[in-house]
Amino acid sequence: MKKRLCGAVAALGALLVLGALPAQASPPGAHPPRSAPTTAALTADTAATPSPRGAEVVAVNRVADRQVDLSVRSAALGGRTVKVRLLTPDGWNPHDRHRHWPTFWLLHGCCGDYTSWTARTDVADIDGLRDVLVVMPEAGWNGWYSDWWNHGRGGDPAWETFHTVELRHLLERDWGAGSNRVVAGLSMGGQGALLYAARHPGMFKATAAYSGSAHPLLNDESVDRIMGFFAGQGNDPLRVWGDPVAQRAIWQAHDPFHLAQRLKSLPVYLSCGDGTTGPLDPPGSTSALEADFNRQNHALAAELERVGARHLTTHFYGPGTHTWAYWQRELHASLPMLLGALGTDG
Repeated sequence: MKKRLCGAVAALGALLVLGALPAQASPPGAHPPRSAPTTAALTADTAATPSPRGAEVVAVNRVADRQVDLSVRSAALGGRTVKVRLLTPDGWNPHDRHRHWPTFWLLHGCCGDYTSWTARTDVADIDGLRDVLVVMPEAGWNGWYSDWWNHGRGGDPAWETFHTVELRHLLERDWGAGSNRVVAGLSMGGQGALLYAARHPGMFKATAAYSGSAHPLLNDESVDRIMGFFAGQGNDPLRVWGDPVAQRAIWQAHDPFHLAQRLKSLPVYLSCGDGTTGPLDPPGSTSALEADFNRQNHALAAELERVGARHLTTHFYGPGTHTWAYWQRELHASLPMLLGALGTDG
């Protein structure tokens, strides 16, 4: 185990740049601004409203046309305050308690944050998302969309509880989110999208993973790689899911491959490159991480087919690295499936 941890930490330096993002908000989209509540109006009625599930909004900031940032204090995160970005639909008004919008949860990757998708892609300009509430929550630099094991003690951080219980109830009570939901994400967030869909039956109607960590227990290389991510920012890597041998049941419970049976009735979209130089890469680019995730995604796809998955779509596009140009493209490619599951016209 010591050898595994040393190898993982040594590999971490090469992984830190993946998904590293600027913190600033993206500029407003090309569409003209639509009438919407002002930040002051939003704050007056909905900030600092305690949730029965342990979360409350303590601040609201409108950062761009249709983009609102919520500062949410969470019991599941030890009382810390984290951000959630909403990309709001046309006509959205959280004060209208009688209207609830189809909701698209869009999850960021390791080393990114809640601004990732708006900062690095054209998500705010996609016409098909003007009838959908897009939820982009903070998930920690390397939170892995999990309630951390913490050597058996549990507790902070409990990202899965924050997202699927606290934040979900808060958004549906005060911010116009409906119970008609889909979820997608990239890299760490791709794993999160698959985990949330599998571990919370009925919560999401479809899921998509772009270059996702789809089978971290595939082999020793995959285990070492994810342990390297767990060690980020000086963390004890055993805090997240424990030891991959001693706590193997916890690892399997967070490995989409081992949850394939729970995904087989849902529309699932998997995409990944093979880590070699692709059409959207600078010359000579390669990515060992993407190559590893490619093998993991092929394994998950085969397992889904084995268990009888009904609505599996794969786009294993060959040459391509672990970069944003591909994730933006795959977001667009997967939207017909995701919006179709929501029943919107997008």
